[in-house]
Amino acid sequence: MNINIICVGKIKDKYINDGIAEYTKRMTNFVSLNTIELKEYNKEDSINISIEKESSEILKQISKSNSYNILLDLDGKEITSENMSKYIDDLKNKGVSSINFIIGGSNGVNKEVKNSVDMKLKFSYFTFPHQLMRLILLEQIYRWFAISNNIKYHK
Repeated sequence: MNINIICVGKIKDKYINDGIAEYTKRMTNFVSLNTIELKEYNKEDSINISIEKESSEILKQISKSNSYNILLDLDGKEITSENMSKYIDDLKNKGVSSINFIIGGSNGVNKEVKNSVDMKLKFSYFTFPHQLMRLILLEQIYRWFAISNNIKYHK
């Protein structure tokens, strides 16, 4: 299975990059992982303009792939790790070979992105640092595949 992480911004902290590298290495037996980092605009534009520019770039990425698109979104569906593992297994059984996980910019995405995805997924009511969310997502993806493959990781 191909997993694409489509995200806005670059990771700057070494400890986050180290964690990303670790989970990326762990997943090599399960998936082909690709990260697509898009430009972050909020430093030079107003919030609304940055949301529109970043959302436009996200839409370009998801429109050129024939993937199942999952947006990390505060208004998304809450699901357990076990059920998400089963959900991904069900997608594979239906012939889905590629999943895009989308992490919008720190100010969010526009309605067009929200309406263009197949699923909106909520991780928590908590607020996480934007860069750290990428590491949390990768850990969860690894967990979902560990559950699916009966690897002693998930407790």
